[in-house]
Amino acid sequence: MTDAEIIKRINSALAEEFELELDEMVPDAIFKDDLDLDSLDAVDMVIVLEQEFGIKIKKDEAFKAIRTLGDLHKFILDKKNEAA
Repeated sequence: MTDAEIIKRINSALAEEFELELDEMVPDAIFKDDLDLDSLDAVDMVIVLEQEFGIKIKKDEAFKAIRTLGDLHKFILDKKNEAA
């Protein structure tokens, strides 16, 4: 799976889970300010992404530093590359 395909899956999964429009899913979108997602939504986000990609996120300290969709894309791509 290419990086672009992974990014598309991330965007689609989050758009579906949080009822967001795909055109809102841009790398510089800030979760709290632009997408109106809070810390409780972050818990749901972890579950969705763990199921979508078969990876463990919960105990990863780097996840706490994610503020934008681009940060999340990089985080997931790095996780997938580590697993490969």
